[in-house]
Amino acid sequence: MMNAFAITHAPPRDTTAPAGDAPTDPAADPDAPVRPTTIAGHAGIASAPGSDGVAAVDVRDARKSYGERDVLRGVSLRIEPGEVFAILGPNGAGKTTLLESLVGIRTFDSGSATVLGLDPRADRKALRDQVGMQPQEASLFPTLTTIESLRLFASFHDTPRDPETLLRELGLEDSRDQRVKRLSGGQRQRLLLGLAFIGRPRMMVLDEPSAGLDPHARRQIWDVVRAHRRDGGTVLLTTHSMEEAAALADRLALLDEGRIVAQGTPDELVRDHAGGHRAVRFRTGAEPSTARLRELGGVATRTDDGWDVRVPCDDADDALSRVMRADDLGGVRDVSIDQPTLEDVFLSLTGRTLQSPDTDPEGGAR
Repeated sequence: MMNAFAITHAPPRDTTAPAGDAPTDPAADPDAPVRPTTIAGHAGIASAPGSDGVAAVDVRDARKSYGERDVLRGVSLRIEPGEVFAILGPNGAGKTTLLESLVGIRTFDSGSATVLGLDPRADRKALRDQVGMQPQEASLFPTLTTIESLRLFASFHDTPRDPETLLRELGLEDSRDQRVKRLSGGQRQRLLLGLAFIGRPRMMVLDEPSAGLDPHARRQIWDVVRAHRRDGGTVLLTTHSMEEAAALADRLALLDEGRIVAQGTPDELVRDHAGGHRAVRFRTGAEPSTARLRELGGVATRTDDGWDVRVPCDDADDALSRVMRADDLGGVRDVSIDQPTLEDVFLSLTGRTLQSPDTDPEGGAR
């Protein structure tokens, strides 16, 4: 989870990688000046979203390294006001470094970026009033109750959301009068997200917002994100969950090893990059013939009550016909045709899955 805007503290020096990021260069000079993000045509705070053609986020050829490790390698993207935009990639892709640079916690080594028309580092104070981020857990006061925490953060803003309404939307009604120190991990995570939303920011920046939550809590978080978009807000989020990206994102970028390998809507990416990843799936009671599986190009997995078989194909009708004609597959049942997913898109473009473990022994870039 990335750091958040500090309420009273000055921004940290950009000399170390965020938790889970690339290893810090031991020879880095902690007193070296930070290179500012370049910006073209900056004219102050942007007006209302969508009224003047200013992008919510505009990144061009952004690069970032920690020592000899290149974490971001020429990232470019543009997010329009009112969009939910997801950056989808495995651990080690550089997602957290990108987000922290866009909110001024870190600085790109080269390239340019604006957020709501502002320079993320030079205009960090002005940006903080318009961008909501999930605070760190250290921002919570352990002896305050859940509702007291929401009311406290609401008092920092001129036109905050109603704390009681937000409490219900986050599914925290049963924890309303419970002290923060007694909340579960999932409850604290939802409360922290609520603190980010309480000030009605023009834009939300969320790093893995539903990581570690149960399915019900995850969908409550998704509902809050959708509500922010319906109100005209913009959301930038990172995730390694294809389900989350498909459920929330108007558009998304696939980030792998510091490079964006594809951008577009979920449907566009599946159509353009995963057309050959359909599969016929079925179950059998007995072990299927090895020779037949080899002929079909299928893979069988042992289950508690039989075998699960998946046959990848370009032509689902032809593959299904060949499966149904075979008499040595052990009794075909529960036949279905799997449609390609964003996971298949990522596999097609990178040769790896979104869940591939980080290969960097020191943690890699998030």
